[in-house]
Amino acid sequence: MKVSKPTKTRAKPLSPGEKSPAAAGLRQRKRQQTRERLKRAAMALFLERGFEATTIDDIATAADVSRRSFFHYFVSKEDVVAAWQEDAAAALVAEILARPADESMLTAAENAIAAAVKRIDPTEAAAMSRLKRDNPALQARDQLKYEKLERALADGLAQRSGRKSDRLKARLVAMIATGAMRVGGESWLSEGPRDKPEAFVKRTFDAIREILG
Repeated sequence: MKVSKPTKTRAKPLSPGEKSPAAAGLRQRKRQQTRERLKRAAMALFLERGFEATTIDDIATAADVSRRSFFHYFVSKEDVVAAWQEDAAAALVAEILARPADESMLTAAENAIAAAVKRIDPTEAAAMSRLKRDNPALQARDQLKYEKLERALADGLAQRSGRKSDRLKARLVAMIATGAMRVGGESWLSEGPRDKPEAFVKRTFDAIREILG
């Protein structure tokens, strides 16, 4: 009996200009690293010099890229702040999805927020909040941030539940949690901030539960 030899599969040749998956992945990682470097440099300069006093050239120089390269990643200085906020929102949704299934939506939101704020430097967070408060353009972006955050939280809570009947509940809890972050954050700043952010999160949600009865 004649045994046929196994057929060798040849890799499909790349078309001109097409990059291999490995090369494409490396390029994407480098882009992400450059974006993060720009973001960190910008936030450090904003906190050190103030938003208005920091130029795009300053940010590009601090991140060791050209001014032209800056615009490959961000449209404006305001866009850098928005990106910082969006990354924080994405991390918060990831925390919600990781919460145990036996937690209620409100408890999952509280614990996810507490876990997320533990990674934030309180001094830096306070300085960033003052920066946004004192700049009209950043204030407008901040309002948009909370609207996006509420939608992201609602999607995360609904995804965690997996039941269509819970979508309204997810939206309501997301609205409450987002309001808690906004009001709680403002109160935390106005008081000093003396407490650790996660301790203030607990106080805020305890107040919510007392109101809800």
